[in-house]
Amino acid sequence: MAPGCYDALGATLIEQAGFDACYMTGFGSAASLLGQPDIGLLSGPEMTDNARRIAAATRLPVIADADTGYGNPLNVMRTVREYERAGVAALQLEDQVAPKRCGHMEDKAVVPAGEMVQKIRAAVEARHDQDLVIVGRTDARAVEGLPAAIERAHAYAEAGADLLFIEAPRSIGELQQIAAAGLPRPLVYNLVDGGKTPILSASEIAELGFALLLVPIATLLHATAAMRQALHTLRHDGLPAPVPALEGDGDDPFAAFTDLIGLPEALELQRRFGN
Repeated sequence: MAPGCYDALGATLIEQAGFDACYMTGFGSAASLLGQPDIGLLSGPEMTDNARRIAAATRLPVIADADTGYGNPLNVMRTVREYERAGVAALQLEDQVAPKRCGHMEDKAVVPAGEMVQKIRAAVEARHDQDLVIVGRTDARAVEGLPAAIERAHAYAEAGADLLFIEAPRSIGELQQIAAAGLPRPLVYNLVDGGKTPILSASEIAELGFALLLVPIATLLHATAAMRQALHTLRHDGLPAPVPALEGDGDDPFAAFTDLIGLPEALELQRRFGN
């Protein structure tokens, strides 16, 4: 299970919560960096910079959204090398036409399967660390139907993708078809609040045969709801609302937060090495 984060603080919280991996969400990155929807507005360097900050903030493996690879196979090769230098453990490449959009939005378009196969091959050839995981994603379910999406996933596996991600299946029956399709790589399940895919528990998803569960925007939606409520209270009452308790909070949420982001350790280093 890899919860989504869109900044370094989110990655820190995911690690502290005891998860084994985190996912840099493109949807959340667009929302947090631009305040705009996930419709292909962020560039490769912007996403790479975000991945670098997130990877630096956590010891967890970071799975990073790399959208369409930001161009042709040569651009994909550069993207892979830049993401690898940024410190990610895995990156996700999708077969949408650029500019892409969130996989749970309408009116998507996909490139020809052969074009995406070449991108996957380029990504595999570009990586220096053979442990870097390439996630091959197809959005063809919404455009060409599920059988075509499964056929694409087979082709992406043959091209060298390490994990296979068929985006936005719409029923448990479709999920079962994916799991039973004999795909030769581990499968990715994308749990999007309010999205097109059924909301199932982690154990149910594992029983269906999926190996990696992404939960990309739950943290974004909860954080947004909490901030809106806090701002509403401040605007109407003239005072901030009481802060919900952080772990070890006591009566001082400021101190609890600075502890959470490592102030005691930073101060100890200052004492050891001087200001």
